[in-house]
Amino acid sequence: MLNRRHFNLSVASLAFAGLGSCTTTPRAAPGSIARGYGPLVPDPRRLLDLPAGFSYRIISSAGEAMADGFVVPDRADGMGSFRLDADRTILVRNHELAPNHTSTGPFRNAGQVSAPGFDRGENGLPLPGGTTTLVYNQRSGRVESQHLSLVGTIRNCAGGVTPWGSWLTCEENVSRAGRGGLGQDHGWVFEVPARGSGLADPVPLKAMGRFNHEAAAVDPRTGIVYLTEDRDDGLLYRFMPNVKGQFARGGRLQAMAAAGTGDGTDTRNWSTADFPQGAWRGVRWIDLDNVEAPEDDLRKRGHARGGLLFARGEGIWYGNGELYFTCTSGGAAKLGQVMRYRPSRFEGQQGERGAPGKLQNFVESTSPDMLNYGDNITVTPFGHLIVCEDQYTDRVTNHLRGITPEGKVYPFALLHENTELAGACFSGDGSVMFVNIYSPGKTVAITGPWRSFRA
Repeated sequence: MLNRRHFNLSVASLAFAGLGSCTTTPRAAPGSIARGYGPLVPDPRRLLDLPAGFSYRIISSAGEAMADGFVVPDRADGMGSFRLDADRTILVRNHELAPNHTSTGPFRNAGQVSAPGFDRGENGLPLPGGTTTLVYNQRSGRVESQHLSLVGTIRNCAGGVTPWGSWLTCEENVSRAGRGGLGQDHGWVFEVPARGSGLADPVPLKAMGRFNHEAAAVDPRTGIVYLTEDRDDGLLYRFMPNVKGQFARGGRLQAMAAAGTGDGTDTRNWSTADFPQGAWRGVRWIDLDNVEAPEDDLRKRGHARGGLLFARGEGIWYGNGELYFTCTSGGAAKLGQVMRYRPSRFEGQQGERGAPGKLQNFVESTSPDMLNYGDNITVTPFGHLIVCEDQYTDRVTNHLRGITPEGKVYPFALLHENTELAGACFSGDGSVMFVNIYSPGKTVAITGPWRSFRA
């Protein structure tokens, strides 16, 4: 069980306070290019180019031994950051491993599998997907400990921090029990306490729905959880818990729909520009039933009732009363969108219909040099967005892209390995940005003059 005495643990105090100036009307055309921190300096190690004054350190790599006898798994994906004390940060890190990824999972041998996990494969071992937790000391620049914190799940892609110091880790998989030797249905969200010293109790939060989950964000004011779905025809969901902060006690799952009858139900802009960049539209929320969806049809039933379609909803972040989320293949060029949702002041309450929340197409990429398949998302200490790119091409293209409060985009980092960047988040004091290199899995700590930004 999560220890609620550590309510103020989460670095969400930083994340929830950021992007303060983003509540103003953009003063520049969204999607235009900013100077950012200046040109990227070639990395002599040919791993990660950064602006002058910034540097990185590899703090954890796949295959390293952990304190519990397991090894760091591969495919490091979404990640959450939690302030432990003035010098130390806790990171809870997803590993997007499928049942057949046993050789790159956390187990050295079959003698290490007595620990509880959510599900096991045909070989009798716990499924390798799950999370690891590490404690990083930003003063010394060293990892003090690492351990396995959830196991037995499939393709833990992204997730989200909670205001009370836990990580919601999401399965991007909807495999059924009885297939491939699986004993459980998959497609759930699990809660992992950041301060836990061992494996979390693998309780699926089934009321949050069964679908191709990607990421989650919690509004600390209401306790509502917003959930993205990585499908070409995915929806945006919200989960309203019966008891704030106690997700296992159930709640209502809803999907975002257009408030106006003439607004259409497609935000993707693939064939027609129904939702231009910069445009706002009012929204409403529709109730969903049979949310455990054994046929993986939750999005189809939701869309049939008016739910808005999003093109591969991925990273989502909450702060200063708003949410930002990426749609990886959205837009006319299918290179990605960043959506912005401003909840109603009556969000989830009776007065919501008269003062609905509003959705904006905040940034829509028109060129790979602007944004190329934006995925995970976070906020800098001074209120910009950082978006991790997830595009696999013949040439090296994946960047960390910054977005200003006005919607101007700039490059912050260039990855030289042919893999994706994921899990960007900041230390509690805002001095270090952590990011994962997906595979071979590495976690990197980036430091530098964060406040030296030039428009």
